[in-house]
Amino acid sequence: MVLGLRNFTNRTQTGEALLDTENGEELVHVQSDIDIVFNTFPRHSHGTLYISTKQVIWVNDVEKDKGYAVDFLSISLHAVSTDPDAYPVPCLYAQIDTEADEDDSDYSDSESNAIENLSKIREMRLIPSDPTQLDTLFQVFCECAELNPEPNDEEGEEHDWVFNTDQIEDEEAEEEGYNSHNPANSLGQSNGNHDLARSVLELQINDKRFEDAEEMEINGDGTHH
Repeated sequence: MVLGLRNFTNRTQTGEALLDTENGEELVHVQSDIDIVFNTFPRHSHGTLYISTKQVIWVNDVEKDKGYAVDFLSISLHAVSTDPDAYPVPCLYAQIDTEADEDDSDYSDSESNAIENLSKIREMRLIPSDPTQLDTLFQVFCECAELNPEPNDEEGEEHDWVFNTDQIEDEEAEEEGYNSHNPANSLGQSNGNHDLARSVLELQINDKRFEDAEEMEINGDGTHH
Protein backbone atom coordinates (compact mmCIF):
# COMPACT_ATOMS: atom_id res chain seq x y z
CA MET A 1 0.00 0.00 0.00
CA VAL A 2 1.22 3.48 -0.90
CA LEU A 3 0.96 5.86 2.03
CA GLY A 4 -0.30 9.40 1.65
CA LEU A 5 -2.46 11.52 -0.58
CA ARG A 6 -3.02 10.61 -4.23
CA ASN A 7 -4.89 11.96 -7.24
CA PHE A 8 -8.34 10.53 -7.83
CA THR A 9 -9.99 10.55 -11.26
CA ASN A 10 -12.12 7.40 -11.17
CA ARG A 11 -15.55 8.96 -11.63
CA THR A 12 -18.83 8.21 -13.35
CA GLN A 13 -20.05 10.18 -16.34
CA THR A 14 -22.11 12.33 -13.97
CA GLY A 15 -19.14 13.00 -11.71
CA GLU A 16 -19.67 10.67 -8.74
CA ALA A 17 -16.71 8.83 -7.27
CA LEU A 18 -16.38 5.19 -8.31
CA LEU A 19 -15.56 2.77 -5.51
CA ASP A 20 -13.90 -0.63 -5.59
CA THR A 21 -17.10 -2.48 -4.78
CA GLU A 22 -15.78 -5.74 -6.24
CA ASN A 23 -13.32 -5.89 -3.35
CA GLY A 24 -15.87 -5.02 -0.70
CA GLU A 25 -15.56 -1.23 -0.55
CA GLU A 26 -18.83 0.40 0.49
CA LEU A 27 -20.01 4.00 0.53
CA VAL A 28 -20.61 5.29 4.05
CA HIS A 29 -21.26 9.02 3.73
CA VAL A 30 -21.53 11.76 1.10
CA GLN A 31 -21.08 15.43 1.96
CA SER A 32 -21.72 18.04 -0.71
CA ASP A 33 -20.55 21.66 -0.78
CA ILE A 34 -17.31 21.06 1.10
CA ASP A 35 -13.90 22.69 0.63
CA ILE A 36 -10.50 21.13 1.20
CA VAL A 37 -7.08 22.49 2.19
CA PHE A 38 -3.72 20.72 2.09
CA ASN A 39 -0.84 21.93 4.28
CA THR A 40 -0.87 25.71 3.75
CA PHE A 41 -1.85 25.60 0.09
CA PRO A 42 -4.83 27.71 -1.03
CA ARG A 43 -8.28 26.37 -0.34
CA HIS A 44 -9.98 24.22 -3.00
CA SER A 45 -13.69 25.01 -3.25
CA HIS A 46 -16.82 23.53 -4.83
CA GLY A 47 -16.31 19.90 -3.95
CA THR A 48 -18.09 16.78 -2.78
CA LEU A 49 -16.73 14.40 -0.16
CA TYR A 50 -17.19 10.65 -0.43
CA ILE A 51 -16.30 8.59 2.63
CA SER A 52 -16.11 4.85 2.11
CA THR A 53 -15.13 1.94 4.29
CA LYS A 54 -11.59 2.23 2.85
CA GLN A 55 -10.84 5.84 1.98
CA VAL A 56 -11.71 9.53 1.93
CA ILE A 57 -12.31 11.00 -1.52
CA TRP A 58 -12.78 14.67 -2.45
CA VAL A 59 -13.79 15.56 -6.01
CA ASN A 60 -14.15 18.99 -7.56
CA ASP A 61 -17.68 19.64 -8.81
CA VAL A 62 -16.51 22.09 -11.48
CA GLU A 63 -13.21 20.64 -12.69
CA LYS A 64 -14.16 17.03 -13.31
CA ASP A 65 -10.53 15.91 -13.66
CA LYS A 66 -9.57 17.18 -10.20
CA GLY A 67 -9.90 14.92 -7.20
CA TYR A 68 -7.91 13.55 -4.27
CA ALA A 69 -8.08 10.45 -2.12
CA VAL A 70 -6.39 9.11 1.00
CA ASP A 71 -6.80 5.72 2.63
CA PHE A 72 -7.87 5.59 6.25
CA LEU A 73 -4.71 3.58 6.91
CA SER A 74 -2.75 6.73 6.00
CA ILE A 75 -4.71 8.99 8.37
CA SER A 76 -2.90 8.99 11.70
CA LEU A 77 -5.08 11.57 13.46
CA HIS A 78 -8.32 13.44 12.94
CA ALA A 79 -10.01 16.08 15.07
CA VAL A 80 -12.57 18.85 14.92
CA SER A 81 -10.81 22.22 14.92
CA THR A 82 -12.77 25.30 16.00
CA ASP A 83 -9.87 27.45 17.23
CA PRO A 84 -9.46 30.50 14.93
CA ASP A 85 -5.78 30.65 15.88
CA ALA A 86 -5.28 27.22 14.30
CA TYR A 87 -7.44 27.95 11.23
CA PRO A 88 -9.83 30.84 10.50
CA VAL A 89 -12.95 28.69 10.10
CA PRO A 90 -14.18 25.47 11.75
CA CYS A 91 -12.94 22.35 9.99
CA LEU A 92 -12.11 18.68 10.34
CA TYR A 93 -8.35 18.41 10.60
CA ALA A 94 -6.43 15.25 9.63
CA GLN A 95 -2.79 14.26 9.70
CA ILE A 96 -1.57 12.08 6.85
CA ASP A 97 1.24 9.55 7.03
CA THR A 98 3.50 9.66 3.98
CA GLU A 99 6.65 8.03 2.66
CA ALA A 100 8.38 11.42 2.30
CA ASP A 101 11.16 12.60 4.60
CA GLU A 102 10.23 14.45 7.78
CA ASP A 103 12.15 17.46 6.47
CA ASP A 104 9.40 17.94 3.88
CA SER A 105 6.69 18.52 6.50
CA ASP A 106 6.53 22.27 5.75
CA TYR A 107 5.93 21.75 2.02
CA SER A 108 3.62 24.51 0.80
CA ASP A 109 3.11 27.17 -1.82
CA SER A 110 0.77 29.99 -0.89
CA GLU A 111 0.90 31.49 -4.39
CA SER A 112 -0.22 28.47 -6.40
CA ASN A 113 -3.02 25.93 -6.33
CA ALA A 114 -0.75 23.35 -7.95
CA ILE A 115 0.52 20.60 -5.69
CA GLU A 116 3.46 19.09 -7.50
CA ASN A 117 4.31 16.40 -4.97
CA LEU A 118 1.40 14.79 -3.18
CA SER A 119 3.75 12.59 -1.14
CA LYS A 120 4.76 15.68 0.85
CA ILE A 121 1.21 16.51 1.95
CA ARG A 122 0.88 15.78 5.67
CA GLU A 123 -2.14 17.90 6.65
CA MET A 124 -5.69 18.02 5.35
CA ARG A 125 -8.60 20.22 6.39
CA LEU A 126 -12.19 19.59 5.36
CA ILE A 127 -14.44 22.65 5.54
CA PRO A 128 -18.18 22.06 5.13
CA SER A 129 -20.36 25.03 4.21
CA ASP A 130 -22.47 24.16 7.26
CA PRO A 131 -20.19 23.87 10.34
CA THR A 132 -22.87 21.91 12.20
CA GLN A 133 -21.97 18.97 9.93
CA LEU A 134 -18.53 18.66 11.55
CA ASP A 135 -19.74 16.40 14.35
CA THR A 136 -21.26 14.03 11.81
CA LEU A 137 -18.07 14.00 9.74
CA PHE A 138 -16.00 13.35 12.84
CA GLN A 139 -18.19 10.43 13.88
CA VAL A 140 -18.02 8.90 10.39
CA PHE A 141 -14.22 9.24 10.43
CA CYS A 142 -14.10 7.48 13.79
CA GLU A 143 -16.27 4.60 12.59
CA CYS A 144 -14.28 4.12 9.38
CA ALA A 145 -10.95 4.37 11.19
CA GLU A 146 -12.05 1.50 13.40
CA LEU A 147 -12.71 -0.54 10.26
CA ASN A 148 -9.10 0.00 9.18
CA PRO A 149 -6.75 -0.90 12.03
CA GLU A 150 -2.99 -0.76 11.52
CA PRO A 151 -1.79 -3.99 9.84
CA ASN A 152 0.70 -4.59 12.68
CA ASP A 153 -1.86 -4.02 15.43
CA GLU A 154 -2.26 -6.96 17.73
CA GLU A 155 -5.63 -8.66 17.58
CA GLY A 156 -8.13 -6.84 19.74
CA GLU A 157 -5.90 -3.81 20.27
CA GLU A 158 -7.87 -0.57 20.35
CA HIS A 159 -6.92 2.72 18.75
CA ASP A 160 -5.35 5.35 20.98
CA TRP A 161 -7.76 8.13 21.78
CA VAL A 162 -7.07 11.82 22.18
CA PHE A 163 -8.32 12.71 25.61
CA ASN A 164 -10.54 15.53 26.77
CA THR A 165 -9.26 18.55 28.66
CA ASP A 166 -9.89 17.07 32.12
CA GLN A 167 -7.79 14.02 31.29
CA ILE A 168 -4.99 16.18 29.87
CA GLU A 169 -4.95 18.27 33.06
CA ASP A 170 -4.83 15.07 35.16
CA GLU A 171 -1.94 13.86 33.06
CA GLU A 172 -0.03 17.11 33.54
CA ALA A 173 -0.47 16.78 37.29
CA GLU A 174 0.54 13.14 37.47
CA GLU A 175 3.09 13.14 34.61
CA GLU A 176 2.21 9.53 33.88
CA GLY A 177 1.41 9.82 30.17
CA TYR A 178 -1.74 8.69 28.41
CA ASN A 179 -3.36 5.95 30.43
CA SER A 180 -7.13 6.32 30.19
CA HIS A 181 -9.54 6.00 27.27
CA ASN A 182 -12.73 8.01 27.08
CA PRO A 183 -14.03 8.05 23.50
CA ALA A 184 -17.33 9.64 24.51
CA ASN A 185 -15.65 12.87 25.56
CA SER A 186 -12.72 12.92 23.14
CA LEU A 187 -12.04 15.74 20.70
CA GLY A 188 -10.21 13.57 18.19
CA GLN A 189 -8.80 10.18 17.49
CA SER A 190 -5.26 9.13 16.69
CA ASN A 191 -3.29 5.99 15.98
CA GLY A 192 -0.49 6.71 18.41
CA ASN A 193 0.67 10.29 17.63
CA HIS A 194 -0.69 12.68 20.23
CA ASP A 195 1.52 15.75 19.69
CA LEU A 196 -0.79 17.80 17.47
CA ALA A 197 -3.93 16.73 19.29
CA ARG A 198 -2.38 17.76 22.57
CA SER A 199 -1.58 21.21 21.19
CA VAL A 200 -5.20 21.63 20.06
CA LEU A 201 -6.51 20.55 23.45
CA GLU A 202 -3.97 22.64 25.33
CA LEU A 203 -5.26 25.71 23.49
CA GLN A 204 -8.72 24.91 24.82
CA ILE A 205 -7.30 24.38 28.31
CA ASN A 206 -5.56 27.75 28.20
CA ASP A 207 -8.77 29.42 27.01
CA LYS A 208 -10.66 27.79 29.89
CA ARG A 209 -8.08 28.92 32.43
CA PHE A 210 -8.18 32.45 31.04
CA GLU A 211 -11.97 32.52 31.40
CA ASP A 212 -11.65 31.25 34.97
CA ALA A 213 -9.13 33.99 35.79
CA GLU A 214 -11.43 36.66 34.37
CA GLU A 215 -14.32 35.35 36.46
CA MET A 216 -12.20 35.41 39.61
CA GLU A 217 -11.18 39.00 38.92
CA ILE A 218 -14.80 40.05 38.44
CA ASN A 219 -15.87 38.34 41.65
CA GLY A 220 -13.04 40.08 43.51
CA ASP A 221 -12.67 37.37 46.12
CA GLY A 222 -11.01 34.61 44.09
CA THR A 223 -14.05 32.35 44.32
CA HIS A 224 -16.46 31.11 41.65
CA HIS A 225 -20.19 31.73 41.91
